[in-house]
Amino acid sequence: MILLRRSRAFISPRRTMASSASRQANWKAAAPAPLPGPTFAAQSSLPKLPVPDLPDTLAKLKESLKPLAWSDAELAEVNKKIDEFGSGAGEELQKRLTKRRDETAHWLEEWWDDLGYLTYRDSVIVNVSYYYGFDDYPAHLPQGSIARAAALTRGAMQFRQLFKLGQVKPESTKEGPICMDTWRWMFDCCRIPGQQGADWSVSYAKDGDRGDSGHIIVLRKGRVWKLDPWQNGRLLSLAELQRQLQHISDNTASEYPGVGVLTASNRDVWAKDYANLISDPQNASIVEQIQSAAFVLSLDIEQPTDLVSYSRALWHGSVTPHAGVNNKPLLGLRNRWVDKPVSFVVFENGKAGILGEHSVMDGTPTVALCDTVLDMIADPTWDQGEPTKDASLPVALDWKVSPTVESAIESAEKAALELVESQAMNILRTPYGKAAIKSFKVSPDSWAQMVVQLAYARLLNSKGWKRQGGTYEAATTRKFFKGRTEAIRVVSSESDAWVRSMDDETVSVEERMRLFGEATKKHIGWARMAGNGLGVDRHMLGLRQSLKKDETLPALYSDPLFKRSSNWVLSTSAIFSKHFEAYGWGEVVPEGFGVAYMTGFDGYLQYTITSRTEMPNAEFCKEIEKAAEDLYALHAQAGQAKSML
Repeated sequence: MILLRRSRAFISPRRTMASSASRQANWKAAAPAPLPGPTFAAQSSLPKLPVPDLPDTLAKLKESLKPLAWSDAELAEVNKKIDEFGSGAGEELQKRLTKRRDETAHWLEEWWDDLGYLTYRDSVIVNVSYYYGFDDYPAHLPQGSIARAAALTRGAMQFRQLFKLGQVKPESTKEGPICMDTWRWMFDCCRIPGQQGADWSVSYAKDGDRGDSGHIIVLRKGRVWKLDPWQNGRLLSLAELQRQLQHISDNTASEYPGVGVLTASNRDVWAKDYANLISDPQNASIVEQIQSAAFVLSLDIEQPTDLVSYSRALWHGSVTPHAGVNNKPLLGLRNRWVDKPVSFVVFENGKAGILGEHSVMDGTPTVALCDTVLDMIADPTWDQGEPTKDASLPVALDWKVSPTVESAIESAEKAALELVESQAMNILRTPYGKAAIKSFKVSPDSWAQMVVQLAYARLLNSKGWKRQGGTYEAATTRKFFKGRTEAIRVVSSESDAWVRSMDDETVSVEERMRLFGEATKKHIGWARMAGNGLGVDRHMLGLRQSLKKDETLPALYSDPLFKRSSNWVLSTSAIFSKHFEAYGWGEVVPEGFGVAYMTGFDGYLQYTITSRTEMPNAEFCKEIEKAAEDLYALHAQAGQAKSML
């Protein structure tokens, strides 16, 4: 997460209409912090992200490569290159990186923003964005999609005002406060497609804003509407917001040009189409209204029911065959603007969730947003507002669709459909959850990760495949100023030893339990190191980025085993909210799986598995189900054996 200290001046870059200007060097300074208050109170006391000692990182690297090596010779070769790097180029690169740490607020920030997100050119849909699906709407409130959308709008605008006043309770852990910086990019901003191969974000927030103004954009059947929840210094009541949204629904009877689907294209394609779109002043004005909106609210006509269709509708929009013009598929992406950091989505049957753009803000701030808003709405004492007199109605913002824009939409729809159809998803809920795992005195996160390791090993064995990469688990580094994430390298010699024992009939229950304990202890240790900024991957990235343009890349970086270790065939991460039914995102390499999981429910663990359709997604999901059963049975057996002593 990224923060500029309150003592520094926030410099807003010059804006042209619809932010058509090129990327400015100081673009991240454009989003102001909230007013002084609890929200950012701890920022100035947060330590800098450390640069680990080089020998420590190289020792950890060696250890992490052992279980990924295909042969002793391959391991010996990479160890030789690690030693050469440590006594050679690595020493000079470490000096440069340490100097950068001393001279900047956060040595990794710019590199990570660009390399992790903003220079990535594939569609953010599937590849980058994430989603959360909410639980059912409270029964004591008026039901229906319009009522739910109105409640989310009012709750989110109340939350936004609290944030701008500096009154949102800051996030923290048992260890203390964590960085709140990227919250600056939650509202009133948007990602911009860059024509020079690098995007950026623009903020329309104002210094000193008290949160008692601002508009939202509502999308319905591809049509764009501007709605002002704040009028005459008052936030519209729940009843009035329902009237506003009903007006939008009633006055959007037919389908409108799905300009929003352009945002789901390859970023270079979108940059070209963006420049053409905003070349017309009418369209440029609409784009600027979207970018400056507090958030986007998509009122979808689709009605997903089962968990997978619901998840996919949030993740990449629904696909309704032969429902569009000329019998073409109707894409839910026509009703999105995926460059917005926060987009609420409400379906016709009242199901709802959020789609998040990931580049300048990770998922935990939006968990806090959703938790607070959904708690607020569920509270019977929630302030629904006083009746509003003479509120102005929303305004339709209709695109000027030239033949060039129409052609771009057709191309974007084709690419989006191919992308959506290339993806597989399965969701599993186990018959036990956090309560049972804690009764076995095991960390639920380590348990969930070991289930995945066992399942994946069995999948590889069934296919006769070699392991093509490592397992990434996200660890937050937000205990540091501007911190975001570090990689937990989950695969270990200890986890592999336990995995092998589970299918070796000669290994006793007691030995399997011992090996499991060693595996989880190792995982917890790696997680702690990563959270303390002492992981391998960000440090090795920083050293590589410290090379000068005319310098040769050290041999270590091109070593096959080294490269394989950060080829994240399993990309995993966990979040939790009592309000979430669904959560997920996509795989990060073609031959891999995305594994989003939740361990916070007492009665079940939930795994959402995504991959390309050519991957054995359903088989992997079955293996996870079996591994979860076997791990529970192992602990149950061990418990029975103890009770008989």
